[in-house]
Amino acid sequence: MPTARNQKPVRPRWLMSFFIFALLIFLSFYSISNPMRDSDKKFEDAQEVPISRITKGYAAGEFESILVRDNKVFAIIKEGGALKSYKGARDSVSDLGWNDPENETVVEIEDREAANMFAAILPDLLFFFLIIAGVIWLFRGISRSQSTALSFGKSRARVTDAKQVKTRFKNVAGCEEAKDDLVEVVDFLKNPKKYINLGAKIPKGVLLVGAPGTGKTLLARAVAGEAGVPFFSIAGSEFVEMFVGVGASRVRDLFLKAKRNAPAIIFIDEIDAVGRQRGGAGFGGGHDEREQTLNQILTEMDGFEQGTNVIVMAATNRPDVLDVALLRPGRFDRRIFIDKPDLVAREKILEVHINDKKTAKGIDLHTIAKQTVGLTGADLENICNEAAIFAAKRKKKTISHQEFIDAVEKITIGAEKRSRKLTDKEKKITAYHELGHAIVGHMCPESDPLHKISIVSRGSALGITWFLPTEDQYTTSKSKFLDEICGLLGGRAAEELIFNEMTTGASNDIERASNIARNMAMRYGMGDDELGPVAYGERQGTMFAGVDPTYVRNYSEEKAKEIDAFVRKTINKQYERATDYLNKSRGKLDDLAKILLEKETLSIEEFTEIFAKG
Repeated sequence: MPTARNQKPVRPRWLMSFFIFALLIFLSFYSISNPMRDSDKKFEDAQEVPISRITKGYAAGEFESILVRDNKVFAIIKEGGALKSYKGARDSVSDLGWNDPENETVVEIEDREAANMFAAILPDLLFFFLIIAGVIWLFRGISRSQSTALSFGKSRARVTDAKQVKTRFKNVAGCEEAKDDLVEVVDFLKNPKKYINLGAKIPKGVLLVGAPGTGKTLLARAVAGEAGVPFFSIAGSEFVEMFVGVGASRVRDLFLKAKRNAPAIIFIDEIDAVGRQRGGAGFGGGHDEREQTLNQILTEMDGFEQGTNVIVMAATNRPDVLDVALLRPGRFDRRIFIDKPDLVAREKILEVHINDKKTAKGIDLHTIAKQTVGLTGADLENICNEAAIFAAKRKKKTISHQEFIDAVEKITIGAEKRSRKLTDKEKKITAYHELGHAIVGHMCPESDPLHKISIVSRGSALGITWFLPTEDQYTTSKSKFLDEICGLLGGRAAEELIFNEMTTGASNDIERASNIARNMAMRYGMGDDELGPVAYGERQGTMFAGVDPTYVRNYSEEKAKEIDAFVRKTINKQYERATDYLNKSRGKLDDLAKILLEKETLSIEEFTEIFAKG
């Protein structure tokens, strides 16, 4: 089955053919008229003589050729030169005696009247063809506009034939639970009678829910590939146009095509674009084009007979905005949540993505997986690609472990900006600032382990102190929050301790620390006794994907003051704690700063060795 990409637009070749035809007519006219003009120029200097002189010369064999054009006679003399004369209108070649078969003189008779007549009607002929071409162009334009208007209601889904779907479950790593749920869907598409005979009903719709880049679309393609069925894919936004009724028409056309090609899978990506909650929340009020499209989707899914063997799969990262009718049993009655991969899953994903790359021996995927906490499958694929690019830039034949480490750092903390030149003072402040983070974080028991310190600019940051957790964490304790705040404030504390000055370099650290303290008080119930285990601020969702929810104030002014007091108290206490840690390690701080200013980057091994000596 051809895909929409393979269909080439029909071009108006008839117009090109018309211009070629007109050009041929013009060239024909030119080829006829041009020799006449050339002969006229040739006889411009001919001597005019009586017709009897021409007859005598013919009889004497004096001429090479004689040209008769209407009543004009031109004779070319063998020895050079030409003569010109006029004959009677009714005098023929025979009457003049120029038809002697033994005479070698060539006598040519040119009918110029016919040529002149053709030249006279040629403009009219061209004008006639132009009128015909204009009429044809007009009718074809009308036909095109009608077909375009009719095509608005046609589905824009990309259709991939069963033989063209190469993705399998083995190509999707890191989401084993989701694959287990989808195995039933594959089995139903392959063996529907086994379920129907027992009275079982396979889910009509499967909703894949997960953050962007977790592999929702890849899973849907894998289901189609495993089942060996056609795959109809379309984005939710492609249903809706400015014309009323177009979205509903496209839905009908899509489901009709899928039923004709059953068994098949319909995949709607970003279904939240068309499946939002009804009831006036949209821009168009309660009866806009989006709602009509959603209503048609609901109707089509209700219209699936038991033996239709068409399954609808959809993907979204905002299930909270979907209409409840879309999620009820009988429609998208199965929801599969796809989380970001854990340590084991990340390692498996990396294995899949390096299969088609030339890698050197000794690549530790486990270490790379540990350094990519919180990244999705798409991020990991990007890391493998960046590693290959690094190897190509360095003119290597294989990708080494170092390229993967550099790629991880580029993706997670930004690319190095060595072109950004700092003054000696700024460089020194940055070194002490980053070491303040490192030493305080290293001394806080609940802080994540230190991984790397650098004063090479990355992104908007002048330096970086990189902490990496040793394992995936799903809950966070109060003591860990406090240690994180203390580590964030270590940079400002080091600046004030060494230089007795404050810079704007700590602005982001202070902002993050304040947010953690405020969330402790308002969301996690980790405030003081006055606040208690109470959540402050009512969470309100948003209909727009990618926009964080807002919180509406539902507490008194007195409680707001208590929250502010807790935040200020927590920040001040952890700042004093960070300053105390740095005072105790002042000598180590200076020793580390000298080495960091010299080398610009310190690994955890180098940091630990120097810190232990002091």
